[in-house]
Amino acid sequence: MGDSFMSRTQPPPATAGTDPAGPADARLAHLIAELQGRGLRVEIPIESRQGGAGPADAGMLWVEGVAATVPTAAHYARTSPYALRAEEDGWGIYRDGERLASAAPSQRPRYYDLTTAEGIPYWQIALLHLDSVASTVIQACAYWGNSDQCAFCGIGVTLANGRTIAKKTPEMLAEVAVAARDLDGAVDATLTTGTTATPDKGALYVARCGQAVHEASGLPVEVQFEPPGDLAVIDQVRDMGIASVGIHVETFDPQVLARVAPAKARTGIAGYFRAWERAVSAFGEGRVSTYVILGMGEDPDLIVQGCRQAIDIGVYPFIVPLRPTVGSLMEDLVAPSPGYCEAIYRRVVPYLRARGIGAHTAAAGCARCQACSAMNLVGERAPADGRTYLPLVSHD
Repeated sequence: MGDSFMSRTQPPPATAGTDPAGPADARLAHLIAELQGRGLRVEIPIESRQGGAGPADAGMLWVEGVAATVPTAAHYARTSPYALRAEEDGWGIYRDGERLASAAPSQRPRYYDLTTAEGIPYWQIALLHLDSVASTVIQACAYWGNSDQCAFCGIGVTLANGRTIAKKTPEMLAEVAVAARDLDGAVDATLTTGTTATPDKGALYVARCGQAVHEASGLPVEVQFEPPGDLAVIDQVRDMGIASVGIHVETFDPQVLARVAPAKARTGIAGYFRAWERAVSAFGEGRVSTYVILGMGEDPDLIVQGCRQAIDIGVYPFIVPLRPTVGSLMEDLVAPSPGYCEAIYRRVVPYLRARGIGAHTAAAGCARCQACSAMNLVGERAPADGRTYLPLVSHD
């Protein structure tokens, strides 16, 4: 892709003169929620993430200056009413022939063209998610391929497709992070891991990788892992210089958790709360987050209740729509409706605001990036990262 897209991964400026609470921004907020629920047909290839341990099929772009990831390769995206089209001086998002917004797809990062001394392409070690360099440090999981496999996860897909390597070393990740910072403006690092069959669940290895990245690049690092058997491991992770942690329960509906993530259900939602309390004590309020996936058949009242309880102890519940991943056990499902997701956001976000927790309190990671959820359209503008956060339109 040529340089006509944009200046690499840096976002274009938000629309000038727009009132953050005005009707134009409300329409944009709803548009992005629609794109994340219905997907986007693309007439040109754009940088995207396929497979992986978290929300996958993430086409990365800026819509009117707002960072967003939207499904572009999922089966339902092929029939989306929304399309990304080339224009004379850029790109636009259209529906039924009507132009709705400008868009700037992320280009291929410069560092993707580099390789290690051993000949491993940098892009197989870590990808750039808009402005965050991200990697699954162990691209395997003790639950994959057996009765404990998480139904939404595609961690084995990327490895099988040859898009990554099985295990990244701290040295590799540090080397790539420096390049991502210098060549493409990465502002933080997000490292996750498949769960290992060890008492710490892989937390100490991903933290060692994060420590190497931070020491080499100076970037703040979030690491993500399951609750370890001994919660003192969380303190060890903090002592390695990690800035924030993600400990992902996935859902607050216990029946859904048992169905879609049996191993996590054995830890139990109460077990996650114990881990979060220890993590908040170690890292501080707003620097601990959890994914909450919508669209798996959950009771919305349980989701809202669980999110509010997590917020009460200083945890950021990062609410995302399900993105069915090809090769996962949920590949034939579709994303939940934008209206359903918006209703949950509207019930949870006021608690975040009242508690003073948001993207501005996150040091790194998904809660800082925000692009995989329309929650970023509800929160305040965060001066630390320069992104635009818009109010979500109400359809009551």
